[in-house]
Amino acid sequence: MLDEVNAQCPVARALEVLGDRWAMMILRDAFDGLCRFSAFQKNLGLAKNILASRLKLLVESGLLQLQPASDGSAYKEYVLTDKGRSVFPIVVGLRQWGERFQFEPGETRSALLDKATGQVVETLQVRAQDGRVLRPEDCQRKVVRQR
Repeated sequence: MLDEVNAQCPVARALEVLGDRWAMMILRDAFDGLCRFSAFQKNLGLAKNILASRLKLLVESGLLQLQPASDGSAYKEYVLTDKGRSVFPIVVGLRQWGERFQFEPGETRSALLDKATGQVVETLQVRAQDGRVLRPEDCQRKVVRQR
């Protein structure tokens, strides 16, 4: 539960759902096409009880939905919702930060490629509405009421 100050902060609210390592790794795998409990469990090596609780949170938060398997089997699949797909830039931003700062030169890593061109995805940047690249010192936080 968020305190009064953090309740007004979109970052704090987002972290209530996305702030767990396993939630982000599950979403990463969902972006890569995984959709079954067993596939997530095998890929992540995560204990079943922890995986079940994280998947439940992601479903309750509206990022994934549980639906019948696309192959007609008795299994269920976890499918990204529009809300879940909107997390993609966050995952890409984390990936790009990790690529830049968390690997030694020459160390093996995965890369995110554009399927259409085979090229590495361009580095994300925060831009003003007029297209200028913004740095942290170019921005300010302000509490506003939505209509």
